[in-house]
Amino acid sequence: MNLPPKVTDRAFERLAEIGANAQGQALRVAVEGGGCSGFQYEIKLDAPAQDDLVLERAGERVVVDQVSLPFLANAVIDFSEELIGARFVIDNPNATSSCGCGTSFSI
Repeated sequence: MNLPPKVTDRAFERLAEIGANAQGQALRVAVEGGGCSGFQYEIKLDAPAQDDLVLERAGERVVVDQVSLPFLANAVIDFSEELIGARFVIDNPNATSSCGCGTSFSI
């Protein structure tokens, strides 16, 4: 059985800071074909769809579509602030390799 992805407190806090829920938006995390390693993440603010998995805390939501869900099983969605910038990041145990920027991976 595949477990759904986990979302850190820091990621939910960042969504609250940018007012995602107040705008009727959620953080969408999707997996698409492409990228330099075979698959790539698409992370954006979007309205939830009816068949999305919704992960919610304190009114903020992260959504994953049903097609992307198996690729994100047991993954951790986090928010990272570093000298090079701030961004949502995914620690995906299913990825066997990834590119240097972390947006593309292979299974």
